[in-house]
Amino acid sequence: MKRKHSLFCRLTAVVILCVMLLPMYGCSGSGSQKIVIWTSGEDYKNEFYLNSLREKFPDYDITLEYMTSSNIAAKISEEGDNAQVDIVCSEEYGYLYMIEDKLAALDDFDFSVFLDDIVPESKKFTPEVKNGGCIVINRKVLEDKGVPVPESYQDLLDPKYKGLISMPSPASSGTGYMFLRQLVNEWGEDKAFEYFEKFSENVLQYTSSGSGPVNALVQGEVGIGLGMISQAVVEINEGVPLEILFFDEGAPYSMYGNAMLQKSASRPEVKAVFEYLATELCKQDNERYFPDQIYKDYTPKVEGFPASVKYGNMANDTLEEKERLLQKWIFS
Repeated sequence: MKRKHSLFCRLTAVVILCVMLLPMYGCSGSGSQKIVIWTSGEDYKNEFYLNSLREKFPDYDITLEYMTSSNIAAKISEEGDNAQVDIVCSEEYGYLYMIEDKLAALDDFDFSVFLDDIVPESKKFTPEVKNGGCIVINRKVLEDKGVPVPESYQDLLDPKYKGLISMPSPASSGTGYMFLRQLVNEWGEDKAFEYFEKFSENVLQYTSSGSGPVNALVQGEVGIGLGMISQAVVEINEGVPLEILFFDEGAPYSMYGNAMLQKSASRPEVKAVFEYLATELCKQDNERYFPDQIYKDYTPKVEGFPASVKYGNMANDTLEEKERLLQKWIFS
């Protein structure tokens, strides 16, 4: 009896201890401290963000999942409060406007540090990146194919460049759309769409993400890519022999931001992660990869980034206009 009683006491003590520890570990197990972030950012940036967040918040189960800009918006629009996401990161402004009704109002966030013209009127998402585009070339690939470096968009229609060009699809990538938007503004809609119809004959592939063309250049799959300045600079700084060009029309650009889902805004851990991401990590991202000015009192410098970029005409970059142009792109 004494042995049985002792065993019972020990088992009872274990049960009591487990109940006492439940508040400490139960949250993680039940998922209440699990935080899911969807991002359209590049691999190198996503790795930096995730490592920084896990170091800052070691007790939280933080997951960062990559999706294209269009897929993020589509899933949140379709799934609403059932979407398995708490924070959206590096999402193009046009798509953020599309899901604004699902986003939390950021009443306590200090928007005054940002340039006034990039702060959304609703204040439901925060500026993160001004993403400029450029023409990137792999000169060795072009030399091996015996073709010259192009000097204009019209040059890219020459049949000698067939299969040597990569561009992000405007239908799935904010980077791809900004090239379409700019040329519509510069040339007029009819001329721009006529151009892309001919241009497509020389394109090896329209990639689903904005990083696709530069990745193809790095692998030597193409010699010319319509891509992001920042990504090209990262690769060049790592020793990849790429070069950045700008045609007479200048560089297209788009704005990207961060947002918190309305359904998750009541969770303190989500608010803490979002605040850190949208302030500290945003500024570090500006310092490391995307030095175009977004802050009123701070202009960072990044090695290898073009000293002065002439930006092109990005007028009328509204959600309605984007939806209209993309419908025409898809069905033309």
